[in-house]
Amino acid sequence: MPAIPAEFPAPDAAAKAHSERLAAAIVQTIEAGGGAIPFAEYMRLALYAPGLGYYRAGSEKFGAAGDFVTAPEVSPLFGGVVARQAAEVLEASGGDTILELGAGSGRLALSVLRELAAAGRLPAHYLILEVSGELAERQRALLATEPELAARVEWLERLPENPLNGVILANEVADALPVECFRWDDGDVVRRGVGFGNGRFAWRDLPPTDELRSKVPALASRYGWPGGYASETSPELAPWLGALAGSLARGALLFFDYGLPEREYYHPERHMGTLMCHYRHRAHEDPFLWPGLQDITAWVDFSALAAAGEAAGLDVGGYTTQANFLVEGGVADRLQAVEDDVERMRLSGEIKRLILPSEMGEAFKVLALVRDAPPPSGFSGRDLASRL
Repeated sequence: MPAIPAEFPAPDAAAKAHSERLAAAIVQTIEAGGGAIPFAEYMRLALYAPGLGYYRAGSEKFGAAGDFVTAPEVSPLFGGVVARQAAEVLEASGGDTILELGAGSGRLALSVLRELAAAGRLPAHYLILEVSGELAERQRALLATEPELAARVEWLERLPENPLNGVILANEVADALPVECFRWDDGDVVRRGVGFGNGRFAWRDLPPTDELRSKVPALASRYGWPGGYASETSPELAPWLGALAGSLARGALLFFDYGLPEREYYHPERHMGTLMCHYRHRAHEDPFLWPGLQDITAWVDFSALAAAGEAAGLDVGGYTTQANFLVEGGVADRLQAVEDDVERMRLSGEIKRLILPSEMGEAFKVLALVRDAPPPSGFSGRDLASRL
């Protein structure tokens, strides 16, 4: 296993044993694959191996006790804006359903439902598609604290068979799709894989797929990459988006994630790619550290996401920063009604964390893909769709 950074808190004995079981399962897959597997396969196992992967096991992931914090964990004001924007789409599309993908701790669902209930605009159905049984139980426990809201919620194991009219929410979901890692070496494409030796995982070079042979040289020519340029691409993004589009009869898909349009994602200066790991609120670049105990992500190529949507028959309704989306959506409106100075300061601090460029405001983007419905008003102030 890799050397442990001195500043990282070590896992306890049970967590370490869990990681070792997952590592052994990955090693078996590597051996069955002839000594190396594509990084995308390693990432899929590390995150989603049944009973062992990061999103399939029982460790705390979100909030102060976990590995990272998402916008719904920062403040319910985020969910309040999402709720009001979703209500616009529901009204315009005649929809009655919200589907949330990968609902995490359940805090976004709770915030959205609370806001809609206060406005008298609760949808008939709030669906949650969750691949993690452990996370689904945590979501049920949180929502059970408000039974009237929980009665609207249904958990799914797969996308609904009948396309819905309404809104599909994906907050920090696309970044967890397994990615292919590659390197551009003086005109040649190298597919980066994973092997195991001397008691640790390590990078291994593999022959490129046909998709990489086609895509990477075109990107290298377009953006003038230097030799040794490394990055990622998401082969699962287009089929995933196609399946989501097939589940939407009318309404909008709203994606919230950290990412960039293609020209910035593959800029020559971004020569080390965007792969990032999160362990106990420490961001680092070693995907082989404690498999199953850390998150592994890559930034989202929003140009590719938009193109996949258009190929699936959707329209780009808007693309902007999280800061602009929240400001245009009225994230600060609640402050006007707060008289207590301490409460006002607390909410102001939460808003700053959500919208400041040095926090989440600029790195996180919002994309709307729509079908037979107008985009919500959160894109009206600074729509950056022309950059996609």
